[in-house]
Parts: sequence; C-alpha cells; structure tokens
Amino acid sequence: MIVLDASVLIAHLDSGDRHHAEAQILLEASGEEPLGASAITLAETLVSPARTGRLADAEAALQCLGVAELALGQNAPGRLAQLRAEVNLKMPDCCVLRAAQEHEGTVASFDSSLLAAADKLKLKTAE
Repeated sequence: MIVLDASVLIAHLDSGDRHHAEAQILLEASGEEPLGASAITLAETLVSPARTGRLADAEAALQCLGVAELALGQNAPGRLAQLRAEVNLKMPDCCVLRAAQEHEGTVASFDSSLLAAADKLKLKTAE
C-alpha cells in the first residue's frame, strides 16, 4: 500500500504544480501497488478544486487513479495526538503517518518534514 500525502495528489491534479511531473512518475511507478489516503488527506486535496468549481472532476480523477480512503484505526484520536506530540507536525501530516502505520504502507510525499518524520518512525518512504 502506498499512502499518499496531499502534496502528491495535488501535484497530480494540477499540471501547473511544480511537482506535477514527479507526481506522474511516482504514481506510474507504483504499478499494481494499491494507493490510499486518509479522509483528511483527500479533503485537503479537494479544497482547491472545490473553490474553482471542479470538485466532481477532481473526485473522478482520484477514483480513476484508484485511491482508496484509508481508515485510521481504533482510537485514532489518541494515536493521532500521540503522533503529533512525538513528531511535532500538523494534524494532516499526522493522518498520513497514522494511515501508513495502520496499513503498513509506504509514505509518498514531497514534504521533506513529513518524510523525515516517517523515517524517524521507521516507516517506508517512496523514493
């Protein structure tokens, strides 16, 4: 399971994003590996399309990509609070980390702080 951060999904959806080409390469390289993201990550990804009247198109693109909504597991609030206290990242980033923990996934992001936290937690990261 590849657990996607909003930075990857936003770049995928926006051809003008500076990471768009990298996102395409990363997603194509995933092959048959399932893709997933937490509900918070998906919501974060969909803010800009919602603002510009393209929400349905963006949701369809994510569905076509095969991105599954990942549960954060039992006692998610407590576990997220512990993660936030431990890694000192914002809650959306903690949702990526928690999803990766819960689903034994590989974290894919363009956020160096998030990738460093994933390394600290001994989670796999996408190259």
